[in-house]
Amino acid sequence: MQAATKADEISLALEEAIVSGELAPGTVLRQDQVSAQYSVSRTPVREALRRLSALGLLSFEPNRGFRVRTLSRQEMWEAFLVRAELESLVTGVAAEKMTPADIEELEQAEQRFARVTRALRAREPGNDRRALTVEWMQANHGFHDVIYRVADLSYIEQVAKGARRTFSGPAVWAPGDETIGELYVQNERQHEAIKDALAAGSRDGARALAREHVLASFRLLDTILEQVGAGWRSAQRL
Repeated sequence: MQAATKADEISLALEEAIVSGELAPGTVLRQDQVSAQYSVSRTPVREALRRLSALGLLSFEPNRGFRVRTLSRQEMWEAFLVRAELESLVTGVAAEKMTPADIEELEQAEQRFARVTRALRAREPGNDRRALTVEWMQANHGFHDVIYRVADLSYIEQVAKGARRTFSGPAVWAPGDETIGELYVQNERQHEAIKDALAAGSRDGARALAREHVLASFRLLDTILEQVGAGWRSAQRL
């Protein structure tokens, strides 16, 4: 039981690091290194890495270990399409369940996301911006996680978050121009609009806004990757 618990903890920690971009696509994870990092034996580490491989977050390379996967643009686009429909559904359901306390929690999450977005846009590329990117991803997830909790659709949440794992966090570490800056602003404003629609109990409005928000998030990611290159157009499964 203890080994299983350790595997759960390590799997969750590595998943968060991958999704947030702390572990960049292409990073090799070796069992001995992960074991030393978490001060555990190789058994729970091996299980955690296998789980993440089954989720599609890692690929296995003989004699090298597990590597954080790089997705093609088509794979990413399909993942965002899935997210757009499912998050639209979840947000519509949440609109009919929101309490004043839920709205307050969502308001705090939205304000945190806005603060981090402004801080990220103000920073030059570098280690500080990289750390802010991880915080940006966490703040973004925090906002949507309030909505998932209120909707209370556990299976749909599981599938939607599976699609969410494909977001390539390192992309937002890249230097941006005015176009990218405007897309960040749009992303921030969409959170606010979703929050307002939920506060008003507007099921249809919240659904439409959530769907457009996810698709706009893909446009932000696509624009950044297109400008910095990074093999985005030709990236294939590892």
